[in-house]
Amino acid sequence: MGLSIAVVGSGPAAFYTAAALIEKAPDCTIDMIERLPTPFGLIRYGVAPDHEHTKNVMKAYGRTAQAPQVRFFGNVEIGRELSLSELRGLYDAVVLAVGAARDRPLGVPGDDKEGVIGSASFVGWYNGHPDFVDLAPNLETKNVVIVGQGNVAIDIARVLAKTPEEMARFDLVDHAAQKIQSAPIEDIYMIGRRGPIEAKFTNVELREMGHLVNCNPVVDASQLPATAEGEMSDRDRRMKEKNLATLKGFADAPADSAKKKRIHFSFYAAPVAVLGGSKVEGIRFERTAVKDGRAVGTGQFFEIPCRLVIAAIGYCSAKVPETPFDDREGIVKNADGRVEPGLYAVGWIKRGPSGVIGTNKPDGEACATQITTDLTPSAKAGRNGLENLLRARKARPLSFADWQVIEKAEIANARPGAPRRKFPRVAEMLAVLGAGAVAAS
Repeated sequence: MGLSIAVVGSGPAAFYTAAALIEKAPDCTIDMIERLPTPFGLIRYGVAPDHEHTKNVMKAYGRTAQAPQVRFFGNVEIGRELSLSELRGLYDAVVLAVGAARDRPLGVPGDDKEGVIGSASFVGWYNGHPDFVDLAPNLETKNVVIVGQGNVAIDIARVLAKTPEEMARFDLVDHAAQKIQSAPIEDIYMIGRRGPIEAKFTNVELREMGHLVNCNPVVDASQLPATAEGEMSDRDRRMKEKNLATLKGFADAPADSAKKKRIHFSFYAAPVAVLGGSKVEGIRFERTAVKDGRAVGTGQFFEIPCRLVIAAIGYCSAKVPETPFDDREGIVKNADGRVEPGLYAVGWIKRGPSGVIGTNKPDGEACATQITTDLTPSAKAGRNGLENLLRARKARPLSFADWQVIEKAEIANARPGAPRRKFPRVAEMLAVLGAGAVAAS
């Protein structure tokens, strides 16, 4: 009998860990514990709807989920159906792969006003995440301000700027599509504290902004340096030079008067206050200069009237009960993934929200090596113990086969040309299965 391992979460880090464990310990059993009925985490709920190609990795994850060693337990939440300590008592190893689902606050006066929304929440809303289906952002505004200049900020700007026809063949959920496409938005401001060299977007995503049907990119050429200066790797320098070239192209191109929307790439400005009463009426910025890599205020201020501010300045993990949690960093305290004997962390809960989807693969491989090096199989109850406990508590775990039934219904319900129409509420997903499909099998 091999090692029994529970993986909490079912996003990229979880699947890369499971795949590595299968390779290194073919006789192990791996149980994925996921609080939602749906697997794939960030791939399903974080990738922009119009980047369907990025979601192709779900096919590989699906093969891992159907390996004989692996069992998916969806609709089971640690802290709801069972505690982490109970799970650790059942398995030789428990791997935390819960990601970073919370937004970092803007951190300025007024950031608690109605109309200030974090990017994780906003992206979850238009991607049909059950936690955010009732978010109801105020899009009755001509101006939207996005604070941040990474790929998430660009995704949000692009989704807000695209026409219904541009989005028709993707899985933007209905409640978001209706609200976005009827909104009077004209100007989308994407604002960064530092300059274009420090911006985190990649060139592929940046170039897309020059090909939107109804939106002009707007760049102030005076904010663009001649070259990418400073200490950086050759690879990073090439990427920054590409970004500069693209931005210069935007700045030099004449605006197409037929396009009704504009995306403003604005640099060297830091938010200092959100304006208004209980609701957002605008946001004040201080112009900055970059000194030794830091954005330093210049004492010059400007304001943008708006009713929606989206903070795209990073994510952090929710505190995981029964773990040594680092509140400042927003991660579980760990030594290269080892948290406590038999308890491990991978992905963003281990190292914070950084990198791309594939960045999680080395984490999974390292964790699998640690588990197979640190542990030997024990007499713990493992999968049988989990099933018995969930049965006793009248829980409703869903299997990967149950998820496939939900997925099939989403595909069948899709608009013509779109890949799927997501069910954004858990109750809708469970209704597809009926009362009988409750066993994780």
